[in-house]
Amino acid sequence: MLLFLYGKDTFRSKQQLKKMVEKFKVDRDPQGYNVVELEASQETSGNIMSQILTTPFLAEKKMIVIKNLLNESNHKDFLPEILLRIEENRLPENNIIIFWESNDTFKTKNAKMLFEKLKKEKFTQNFGELKGLDLFSWIKNEIATRGGKIDLKALNFLVQNFGSDMWSLSNIVDQLLSYTSEEISLANTQKFLGEKVDDNIFNLIDFIVGKQKDKVFKMIRKQYEKGEDAQFIFAMLLRQFRILLELREIYEKQDNMHSADLAKILGLHPFVVTKSMSFVKRYTLTQIKDIYLKLLEMDKKTKTGQGGQSFLLDVFVGTI
Repeated sequence: MLLFLYGKDTFRSKQQLKKMVEKFKVDRDPQGYNVVELEASQETSGNIMSQILTTPFLAEKKMIVIKNLLNESNHKDFLPEILLRIEENRLPENNIIIFWESNDTFKTKNAKMLFEKLKKEKFTQNFGELKGLDLFSWIKNEIATRGGKIDLKALNFLVQNFGSDMWSLSNIVDQLLSYTSEEISLANTQKFLGEKVDDNIFNLIDFIVGKQKDKVFKMIRKQYEKGEDAQFIFAMLLRQFRILLELREIYEKQDNMHSADLAKILGLHPFVVTKSMSFVKRYTLTQIKDIYLKLLEMDKKTKTGQGGQSFLLDVFVGTI
């Protein structure tokens, strides 16, 4: 069986891919022996073909996910072989092969030919950029799915200011839901617009990430004096460490990737990536995960009444 997920909206396509993989594991492969995910840029053509042709291990089905095969120029001569096997129906019947592409336009002739063939397959989904009413509905449903509510003015504001940048929208939704348990208002959404946030907040985050503890506590007090509360500061910290965690995980696999490419993969502004990378190189993946877990633990304690957020924020800063 062939499945094809493609399009510029990589947030929704990755959501769908994750659901497919998780469902397969639950239904067919709870031990995870027969799920293989391949990033084409990191694999040889021979290994990709080997995984496609290898039969399941002690199971009826095997799932092979191949990411961005059509975008990789080093596989351009390999694509006709894939195309021929699809046309001649010479792929193992027990293998479920998912092609995932982060784009819908391709440069090479071979990539274009395979793309046209995959588009005609029965199980194909195009994740184009959402606009207008479709985008409006997606944001509203996403917030509801995560257990929140948003008023009409706030919803319109998000649509107008973020467009179809689904990764940024998802990050903002997370921050807003962490910030307030009530209906999200226009004032809430305006506060979380990156361009509108006071630079001192980002300076504070930089000092915390950089372990300049002597400056951190004074800056937190200044933010309180300006009217910012501990919950807002915490939400910004959580966002920054989530970004650092995502960047560090990619850096572990490929340490020479350009900031522009990283920004595209994660759906972030290049400036945010450039600014964060200097900190990523100071921390190991284990250290960043440890700090992120501390933040999540702090959030849990706050919500279960085990301490005030300003007190727990001070404790958190002291521990790192």
